[in-house]
Amino acid sequence: MLNALSLPLAPELGPWATPADRTRVGFLRNNGREGPLDHDAAAKARVAESLAELLGLDYAGVVEAAVPSDRPLYLVPSDTLTSLEDARRLGIRGPEDFFGGVVPHAFVATKLVSHPLVRPEADAPAGWCTDAEWRERIQGATLPGWSVFTPADAREAARRLLVGGSLRLKDPAGVGGLGQWVVHNLDELDTHLLALGESRIARAGLVLERNLRRVVTHSVGQARVGPHLASYHGTQVLTTNHRGVEVYGGSTLRVVRGGFDALLEDAAEDAVRRAVERARVFHDAVMAAYPGTMASRCNYDIAEGVDDAGRAWCGVLEQSWRIGGASGAEIAALHALHRDPGLRRVRASTCETYIGPDTDTITLPPGAWLLYDGPDAHGGRLVKHVTVSRDVDA
Repeated sequence: MLNALSLPLAPELGPWATPADRTRVGFLRNNGREGPLDHDAAAKARVAESLAELLGLDYAGVVEAAVPSDRPLYLVPSDTLTSLEDARRLGIRGPEDFFGGVVPHAFVATKLVSHPLVRPEADAPAGWCTDAEWRERIQGATLPGWSVFTPADAREAARRLLVGGSLRLKDPAGVGGLGQWVVHNLDELDTHLLALGESRIARAGLVLERNLRRVVTHSVGQARVGPHLASYHGTQVLTTNHRGVEVYGGSTLRVVRGGFDALLEDAAEDAVRRAVERARVFHDAVMAAYPGTMASRCNYDIAEGVDDAGRAWCGVLEQSWRIGGASGAEIAALHALHRDPGLRRVRASTCETYIGPDTDTITLPPGAWLLYDGPDAHGGRLVKHVTVSRDVDA
């Protein structure tokens, strides 16, 4: 059922301005890949360039991990930084020095922190929080489920969940809806566990949670860039890639100047308020459980739907503390709010379109910002663009 929310809300991202010693913005490619930028990194680099314009700083382009400490950059990492030591080495002293997030352990940047262990003494990586208060708070903000690191714990979690219907098995690092499987019984689960392998499960973990139907996925987030702060609620759409797989196709955001309080004040629908409140509780719980975690950009996906028995649920699916698919819309909205100090809210959208081989040209909406037009991971053509409108209810 939809639970009443009685947990404390998270504090806003703190106020700050761009430090005086930052004169350039650099896109930090920290995902371990080399060579030409793929479509994802190329679009993110384009957003980083626009972010430099917003801050009034020069754009240094793509930078390597070894940034000279005597010339610190305002950094836009391609992925969440998973080491506090690495963040310090890069000249990051706080959220005002970069766009994204820093976590003390790699697993904190994945879907794993959306759920507790099946029991406090279950296998887990070093640094895992087993605090009972955290467990209660995280379960109040997410769907029923568990994070596991052994096949035996996966079966135990599945037995609990299957009593109420099908479950969803997730690769904790999967993106864009990939790496997920609906499981209806233990035999199906065992097939997946065998394919994944015990060593991979021990190393990367798995998430098992209540599977929902008729799902609406809300996006709730906040972006702080220098003195510019905006918060938003939005929804995602799926599209079909060139291989016939449903993947992320874009987001439409209602972006409000200010913090989460302004977003809640602006929200007219109960569903939106539920999503915002779940996101804030989740944010607060994770930040408290894993000291050192910091973010100048946070995005939370919240699912609202029904299970196999028709019971309604609402909970956070995952978090993102890195530049992401919706960041083009976030930064475009901040530009619009910056240009017009009297403007309170805008609607900003990202769209990812897979173009067939028989299409030579496409027509973008008037005023659209083209982020990327080129090959996707499999060689097909992919176009990404952003639009912004003052008509937030269109």
